[in-house]
Amino acid sequence: MTYLRYSPDIETIQPDEQETIDGIIQGMTQQSEAVEKREHHAVRASHAKSSACAIGEMRLQDDLPRELAQGLFARGGSFPVAVRFAQGPGETLGDRVSTHRGMAIKVFGVAGEKLPGHDVDTQDFVLASGPTFPSGTAEGFLRDGTVIGKSAGLPEIAKSAASSLARNLNRVLNAVGGASAKADFFGHPFSHPLSDSYFSQAPIRYGNYVAKIAAVPASLHQDQLKEWRLAPHEDEDGFRHATADFFGQHDVVYELRVQLRANAETQPIEDASVEWPVEDSQYRTVATIVLPRQEAYGPDRVQYFDEVMTFRPAHSLAAHRPLGSVMRARLQVYKALSDFRHRENGIRPANTSRIEEIPA
Repeated sequence: MTYLRYSPDIETIQPDEQETIDGIIQGMTQQSEAVEKREHHAVRASHAKSSACAIGEMRLQDDLPRELAQGLFARGGSFPVAVRFAQGPGETLGDRVSTHRGMAIKVFGVAGEKLPGHDVDTQDFVLASGPTFPSGTAEGFLRDGTVIGKSAGLPEIAKSAASSLARNLNRVLNAVGGASAKADFFGHPFSHPLSDSYFSQAPIRYGNYVAKIAAVPASLHQDQLKEWRLAPHEDEDGFRHATADFFGQHDVVYELRVQLRANAETQPIEDASVEWPVEDSQYRTVATIVLPRQEAYGPDRVQYFDEVMTFRPAHSLAAHRPLGSVMRARLQVYKALSDFRHRENGIRPANTSRIEEIPA
């Protein structure tokens, strides 16, 4: 199969894109201010409520074919990793509000040319449940973010009702073969966080090529979680408790998979709401993430992950530069919102450079 090569001209920047990005930052900052006023603490503007904070290693496959042996994955070996699992909302809601989830991965000891402003040897992959980003573009990001921001002041019961409505809608759509990424975004099933797959949703540079990234559960014990469902009215922190309990008993394993771009018409760069057809190119495994049995919600560990540590698409090798409208927005939005959170809480952020800096 022939895969499309990366070149700088595959991106199309809109004339008013910076104005749009500034609007996203302004709107999400206002949302964070509203949440801070209610919670008396600044939290992440998305994925605020962690369910597990784990450390382990990424084991790269040996002898990958040339098109997969790119950038970080150019040769075999292993790297230490830190992984944060979290619920989607930018506020610490009860688990009755089950929306999209996040899996943020920081890989340590990564040498090579970095993006401007990133000066430590790490590579971050910021993933979320669902293969697409419903907003699609920075302009859509601004539009949908405005709606979410206006809902920040609503009572939790209203957010729970909206999540339930979206979840039921998606259940019906799934039954007739027409799942909605936006419905899943706002109303994700009450599934176990460690049974979900996670996706970059938008493309990244993959050395000489372009790809989307996915992390897929890869252990028998995780496979057995597929039928697990939270009873949200019994435990408002049930996802956290279930995830931490699982880490206390089992290793957690994910395959990191890559879908290379092969068709410019069906696999766009600028619209992250389009799922790249697997008929054009399959997701293929390039590495395995192994998170051994551990206390994944110890107080010192969680304090460091949630309050101090930063995960950003901008923490990247040049060989894995984020691409497309949504990713270009994220390069600026994540930094601005992280700066706001740390400034408000009086905490000095850490672009953690070594896994040894993370508390046990």
